[in-house]
Amino acid sequence: MHIFIVLGLVACACAGTAWAQGVDVVPGYHHTDDRSGQYVVPGLTWQSASHLQREASFDGRVEGHIYAQPLYWPPPGAARALLIVATESNVVYALDSATGAIVWRVVLGTPAPRSALPCGNIDPLGITGTPVIEPRTGALYLNAMVDRQDGPRHMVYALSLRDGSVLPGWPVDIAEALRSQGMPFTSRLQNQRGALLLLEGRLFVPYGGHYGDCGNYQGWVVGLTLNRPGVFGAWRTRGLKGGIWAPGGIAAADGALFVATGNTEGEHVWSDGEAVMRLAPDLHRSASSRDAFAPANWHELDEEDLDLGGANPMPIDLHGRRLILQLGKDGKAYLLDRDNLGGIDAALDMQKVSRGPIRTGPASYPGAGGVFVAFPGAGAACPAGRSEDGLIVLRISAASRGGLSTAWCAALDGAGSPITTTSDGSADRIVWVVGAEGDNRLHGFRGDNGQAVFTGGGPNDRIPKLRHFVTLLAAHGRLYVAGDGRIYAFSVAHR
Repeated sequence: MHIFIVLGLVACACAGTAWAQGVDVVPGYHHTDDRSGQYVVPGLTWQSASHLQREASFDGRVEGHIYAQPLYWPPPGAARALLIVATESNVVYALDSATGAIVWRVVLGTPAPRSALPCGNIDPLGITGTPVIEPRTGALYLNAMVDRQDGPRHMVYALSLRDGSVLPGWPVDIAEALRSQGMPFTSRLQNQRGALLLLEGRLFVPYGGHYGDCGNYQGWVVGLTLNRPGVFGAWRTRGLKGGIWAPGGIAAADGALFVATGNTEGEHVWSDGEAVMRLAPDLHRSASSRDAFAPANWHELDEEDLDLGGANPMPIDLHGRRLILQLGKDGKAYLLDRDNLGGIDAALDMQKVSRGPIRTGPASYPGAGGVFVAFPGAGAACPAGRSEDGLIVLRISAASRGGLSTAWCAALDGAGSPITTTSDGSADRIVWVVGAEGDNRLHGFRGDNGQAVFTGGGPNDRIPKLRHFVTLLAAHGRLYVAGDGRIYAFSVAHR
């Protein structure tokens, strides 16, 4: 059952209306398909960042726990933009981005209670993976776990951003659609944590398992057509488990999809686990070593549950080379050739960079001496011999052995997923991250040297009830953070 509440009028484009090019929009996880997490916020400089504060007048109240990143959508012709928020209660909101007031709200069925699932740590389980917006048609695509009489089902919806209404032909029952093509998919064993992606007019949804690794789930990427809603194909790991579960989900570059898989179970011959995979948009299975990478010790990683897929692959470009950086729960960073992943043990460089597991959505940005990648971790190779628990920033300076090094580390209590901002596209680079399930505060560091520019603010700036992996959103001069039951907005105070 779909319940709609429209509380305000929004001049939004209907399907088929052209998107206004150049308008600030955040259509998916970390802003762009490469998941780099770069944003431009005019006026937010190294100096002004110290005056950042939470806007007490911003409402932002919603229903449900939040794991998905909010999105930002300026409807053509409207005076104000919308924040799009999806929760584990299977409720989707459009909030006024300036005030936090509800513009429309839709309920997409009953979420699955933990008691209906074989294992897990999300209760209830509704919308977990970050949705994606098709800007030219004003449509929002998402996966919701819906509890039905015959058990929980993964349902993929398309909503109109005009009012939240379900578009014709949707939702698509993933298990039913795959079964019709001879591919078994058991919804209650699969979870959908990774961000969705749109590429070449098609929708891609990654799947893994639940916390606890119960049951015979697999890593899946399911492809759906938009004009005639339905599944056109799917890729899955040959071995059992091997889930695609990192918050960034699928990254895209050069017209290809890149995913990282977790541990498989009971496999003595490599079967797509502990891997970085390059997939064509038609999702056909490639037999070429150019389209897959796994460490030489993949079986050991399987046995110790040290998923290579603790983070999404990070496409980067350096000195004319097309590369991938992959971070794993083994605390290592693997630098790969994006054009030739190379098969088993084919990393261009590999370094132990964290003393603990890496589980996050990393952010990348260009800088002096190479490309930088930021992520939470326990620094294993910080400059000057330091060992810092919190934030690690790597420098990739060459596509060869020795090309990976730790640029700087910073103390951080918590485990959010970072983003970066500049004031004009290059100046005042700041790495932002929240101390999720730690101090629950917003932190900002200079991108060049790690010097703190914002250290959480005062008593009223603390952000309660944050979920691990929580990802910031930057838009229209504000930073937005999603906590359970509420969205918080931060901006620079005028002095």
